[in-house]
Amino acid sequence: MKIKAVIFDLDDTLYDCTGSLIDASRRRAARAMVEAGLPCTEEDVYQLQKELTDRHGPYYLVFNEIVNRYHADDKLVSIAYKAYNSSEVSEIKPFPDVIPTLKEMRDKGYKLFLLSVGVHERQEKKINILGLKPYFDEIVINDQEIGLLMDDCIRDLIGRYNINPRETIMVGDRARDELRIAKLLGMTTIQMLHGRFKCEPVVNECDKPDYKVKRIFQIPTILQLNNMGKTPERLKIVAIGGGTGLPIMLEGSKTYSKHLTAVVTVTDSGRSSGVLREEFGILPPGDARNCLVALSETEEQERELYQLFQYRFNRGSLEGMSLGNLLMTALTDITGSFEEAIKKASKILNIRGKVLPSTLDNTHICAQLEDGTYVEEEFNVRAVGKPPIKDVFLKDNNVASPSEAVEEILKADIIVIGPGSLYTSIITNLLVSGIRNAIRNSKATKIYVCNIVTQPGQTDHYKVSHHINAIIKYLGEGVLDYVIVNNNIPRKDILNRYQKEGAGVVFMDDGVYNLNVNVKKADLVEDISQKRILWEKQDLLRHDPDKLADSICRVYANLPLLTTGASQV
Repeated sequence: MKIKAVIFDLDDTLYDCTGSLIDASRRRAARAMVEAGLPCTEEDVYQLQKELTDRHGPYYLVFNEIVNRYHADDKLVSIAYKAYNSSEVSEIKPFPDVIPTLKEMRDKGYKLFLLSVGVHERQEKKINILGLKPYFDEIVINDQEIGLLMDDCIRDLIGRYNINPRETIMVGDRARDELRIAKLLGMTTIQMLHGRFKCEPVVNECDKPDYKVKRIFQIPTILQLNNMGKTPERLKIVAIGGGTGLPIMLEGSKTYSKHLTAVVTVTDSGRSSGVLREEFGILPPGDARNCLVALSETEEQERELYQLFQYRFNRGSLEGMSLGNLLMTALTDITGSFEEAIKKASKILNIRGKVLPSTLDNTHICAQLEDGTYVEEEFNVRAVGKPPIKDVFLKDNNVASPSEAVEEILKADIIVIGPGSLYTSIITNLLVSGIRNAIRNSKATKIYVCNIVTQPGQTDHYKVSHHINAIIKYLGEGVLDYVIVNNNIPRKDILNRYQKEGAGVVFMDDGVYNLNVNVKKADLVEDISQKRILWEKQDLLRHDPDKLADSICRVYANLPLLTTGASQV
């Protein structure tokens, strides 16, 4: 069935409740308990609330524990709850992308409902302050003390609009509350990964949300794909590249697809990959390693694996060596092949998708420079200060492509080329004839994602048309369907910082309009004020995983792209 209606939760789904209100509520409760006779300071009670919640989770009976610790009167528990849930509401705002997203969904004809659970007066104040009323067909505040049970409340709401539960999506932050109930009723569920409940595990595996998102703007894309029949179980995405761009693309795409395939370059010759390649005769493991981490099942697992796999020894004979590369080397030795090593690592890491090398042959990328000289190996092709690159090629012309990589490309719904180092991460894959021909013959939507900044040594002074022309040169005319270009130009002080490192923004130019390709503009830049996974090498402006994957899926689903800065939740 096609989705007709969306029910939204309020707290930590449409605005930052944990950041703006929970802290104030804890301080009110602390003040009330101390004033009622708890023998400690307000700061003690406030810190104890945070400590207990962090240790035991958001469902823990914190006030009962505090009263027991101080051997205080049980009446302080109800006093604390009353203060915590008072109707006092500080200034709050919806997440920046909420209103545009609600408007977009209304324009598409979806019925929109807001279902908020809590003290009626307090929840109503929040809704008024947030200015959400004009965007919903109906708002229901289910009083937690005298209201209906949640499942009865949901049934009543959709029943009055004659909507089938299977035509409805529930969006909320609590997997064990509103999302579990909605799932039992037969609805599709989307968990907003924000606030106290984002890491709370489900009780039963069958209660897991169908989708997990960090940004509200992802929801219209999910709805459109769902209505096209392209649920995560059915949407096949192949991403081709390497370096820093490919894992970013994969990380964001996990929201939309459970059939992700990374086709990875194996011509790296720098850093620890180059050392292991020379000493052990294996293919360079670095790019495959990064993709395996990006495809790990959970965000928490990804962070932990990233720290482990990217760890570099800083002394002794292993100085500069990556632990992840050593593991891949060991698995290659144990299994007898690099291909089997990747498969074994995929099982160990429980990844969602596949990581496949573009070739299993031991070859190098080479380049002819504008002055007529030649250089060999990736490290020299990307070296800074040399003449511009005129042409690139593989040292061995007849390298073979793994049949599995070719099959995945031919079966794909979407083929994404980039982002990443233009010659050494992207085009090096296109130089493998089996990969190049499979892309040409695939019926998939083919999308090239242009880089945000130039890369010293490879694309100095390149504009968008230069990037596209380079891809067309090695892939062929008329193969690309779309090119996605970033149009969110960062502040001048940020640009100055990167210019000092020899990198500049890749700007649109008139040459783009002479190419036979559909260019789409979107805001793709990550929020550099947030802590980031950099996936090694230079700390340059990078694509935001969620914006990038959303833009790709919007192009495929024929939706307008987001062209203004969307919020980091």
